Amino acid sequence: MKIQICALIFLLQTSVESSYRNGTKPNIVMVMSDAFDGRLTFDPGNKVVQLPYVNYLRELGSTFLNAYTNSPICCPSRAAMWSGQFVHRTQSWNNYKCLDANATTWMDLLQANGYLTKSMGKLDYTSGSHSVSNRVEAWTRDVQFLLRQEARPVTQLVGNMSTVRIMRKDWENTDKATQWIHQRAASPHQPFALYLGLNLPHPYETESLGPNAGGSTFLTSPYWLTKVSLDLISVPKWLPTSAMHPVDYYSTFTKNCSGHFTVEEIKSIRAFYYAMCAEADAMLGQVLSALREAGLLHNTVVIFTADHGELAMEHRQFYKMSMFEGSSHVPLLITGPGLMSGLQVHELVSLVDLYPTVLDIAGISVEGVLSGHTLIPLLSKASTFSKKQRPDWVLSEYHGCNVNASTYMLRSGRWKYIAYADGLSVPPQLFDVTRDKEELHNVALKRLDVQAHLDKLLRSVVYYPKVSAAVHLYNKKAFGAWQYSLGRNYSDVIGNLRWHVDWQKDASANERAIDNWLADSL
Repeated sequence: MKIQICALIFLLQTSVESSYRNGTKPNIVMVMSDAFDGRLTFDPGNKVVQLPYVNYLRELGSTFLNAYTNSPICCPSRAAMWSGQFVHRTQSWNNYKCLDANATTWMDLLQANGYLTKSMGKLDYTSGSHSVSNRVEAWTRDVQFLLRQEARPVTQLVGNMSTVRIMRKDWENTDKATQWIHQRAASPHQPFALYLGLNLPHPYETESLGPNAGGSTFLTSPYWLTKVSLDLISVPKWLPTSAMHPVDYYSTFTKNCSGHFTVEEIKSIRAFYYAMCAEADAMLGQVLSALREAGLLHNTVVIFTADHGELAMEHRQFYKMSMFEGSSHVPLLITGPGLMSGLQVHELVSLVDLYPTVLDIAGISVEGVLSGHTLIPLLSKASTFSKKQRPDWVLSEYHGCNVNASTYMLRSGRWKYIAYADGLSVPPQLFDVTRDKEELHNVALKRLDVQAHLDKLLRSVVYYPKVSAAVHLYNKKAFGAWQYSLGRNYSDVIGNLRWHVDWQKDASANERAIDNWLADSL
């Protein structure tokens, strides 16, 4: 493997002259997984699970050590990546409300500029998708009730040591992608762009709970568990529930994580999650192998990333929907002709940066104002790329389910600042992520100077009280329209969503809580 990597690095470096100097546009391949913790792609996180193809990209290209999602949930995050815009600019508020179907993406621009394009697998950036439960939970997040919305996280072992292909849909799409790559080798004169979206390592639906159940099952086989160093799995520290931030407690409760978990349960959930990451890594490897076998890797920019991370029981939560590192920190590895190899990039970046980066790679001028900035100046020594100054902060925001206030995260230097709602009704959080990697010590009240500085900076990026008010108004109007559309069936439908176990304990009181919320001034 080491000899192969060195040879490929040489090929990639020497291809700069024959590629960019002659005006040949490189191919572009992006593999985007779902719920992949970015900290697993570099030391020390990469020691807990074997990810040979992520490591292959690390040596062949560049690894971003501080890459973040712009919204820690599937659809809004992908909307930001495809549009190059922060989610408040596109009003991508939740998994149901994202980009219009006719929104222009970077893939559209590549096609318009001579690229042969293909998208496969999970896209999930336009409005109208995901379950009814998911959207209703987002709309009613600040109603005065507290209901468990998810199934308790569990693990499930399937198959035996020969069971490799577990997430069949992802493998089918990976097979199609590799076939498409081999077909492209037969017509090398037109550059191509391929996007492959994976579901893994997103938890599976808990089928025993019926069609409305969420994804709370971490599922793998003995084969993939052998890729995990069980003795290196950490048990995350938890704050007592009485000491938790009120928004974090709401998330913990609605994710059905407020009950007792044994150490064995926690380690098992984390082990199964890492094993699912290993399976996703193998799919990435199949794509890389296809490019190499087809003789295309030397002239192809490969990007591996994810829409968000996975808490895997950190902070007494699973899933995402949080600004803690496990949820918001995403993988980002890039390799290709003219780009440096073995580089670790410390600058703060986020998914909106991929839109201008892809266009930069393809030599396409950016029109209009984007939220992101090209990453190429961080990766290339070529003088043909502009060296525009980029901001020293990244923004992430969240407006969906399992969190009862609009949330805004600004990461700048050693600090992570998290503001909520209107900035007054919910206290902020401030973490020194260099000293407090587990993010257990909120120092907002101890460092009022830092809090004031970052809040002023955040408001200059997005005046978040106004955005929060807009989301609040949207939630009420959207819920009201949905309620009206159900007519007499409303009580039956709303009482049988994912929260039905808690809802039915006092259905009348829960309906009254919604009525009071709707009656409150818009």
